Amino acid sequence: MVFQRIPAGRFTMGGVEPPEALAQAYPGLEFRRFTELADEGPAHTVQITRAFYLGRHEVTVGQFRRFLEASGYQPESEADGTGGYGYNPQYDPSTTQRGDAFEGRDPRYSWRNPGFAQGDDHPVVNITWNDAQALAQWLTRTEGHRYRLPTEAEWEYACRAGTRTRYPHGDDPGGLLRTANTFDQEAAPFWPRWRQQALPGSDGYAFTAPVGSYAPNAFGLHDMLGNAWEWVSDWHGDTYYAHAPRKDPQGPASGSVRVRRGGSWHTWAFYARCGYRNWNTPQTRYTLVGMRLVREISP
Repeated sequence: MVFQRIPAGRFTMGGVEPPEALAQAYPGLEFRRFTELADEGPAHTVQITRAFYLGRHEVTVGQFRRFLEASGYQPESEADGTGGYGYNPQYDPSTTQRGDAFEGRDPRYSWRNPGFAQGDDHPVVNITWNDAQALAQWLTRTEGHRYRLPTEAEWEYACRAGTRTRYPHGDDPGGLLRTANTFDQEAAPFWPRWRQQALPGSDGYAFTAPVGSYAPNAFGLHDMLGNAWEWVSDWHGDTYYAHAPRKDPQGPASGSVRVRRGGSWHTWAFYARCGYRNWNTPQTRYTLVGMRLVREISP
């Protein structure tokens, strides 16, 4: 894995734009979506007091495979026998109670098979938070450096890379076509019911893209938005931002769901903003969710 040094610093984390401004920027969405973002606020100043190394890319299929071969670890999607989620062109979300965009859980889906072809240089998906922890702990034992998931604050600080806009490139959703792999005209034919949410152009990939396919942000990091959602270490709390420590916040002390950030190849532009927060249980494995690791800098 290649790591990029992220300097210490301070930034403004979170904050919710007026619903009217969001409605103008994302005219294809129902207005209610712009009023359901309370956990993104309030905007608050956060200080990251120590520099750290962050993976230049998301963890890849090939890297995850090498971890399994060397450690003997069995991912949860295989260990519990229930599998993960995957793309199946014959699957109809309207026939299911939850309306999931993908089929699962099913034993035939896992990190090895998300239902579409991946090379070793694509981001690994169908990875649980616990799987990500296992990889970080194994690397720590093996290499003598401490590896871990980034905190949510570290992740947003690294994603923004000195910006205060919706995306590292600016506020225009269309700019994602040049900088990220999100839901666009390549992917829309596979989900015609959501075609109106697709960006009006092509980023070159209908499913995952090789990591590093797009230009890095100002910190030299690729795919902070799009390609695969990334687990972070924090528990999720709806009101955490209102009382979070201003220096190196670690998230709530307990919870039921862990935060994931950054959007994926299937994510609409509105939900691929730097400040958007999503979450799942630590045992969730999904065809859109992967990881990126921190390597701490020794004192």
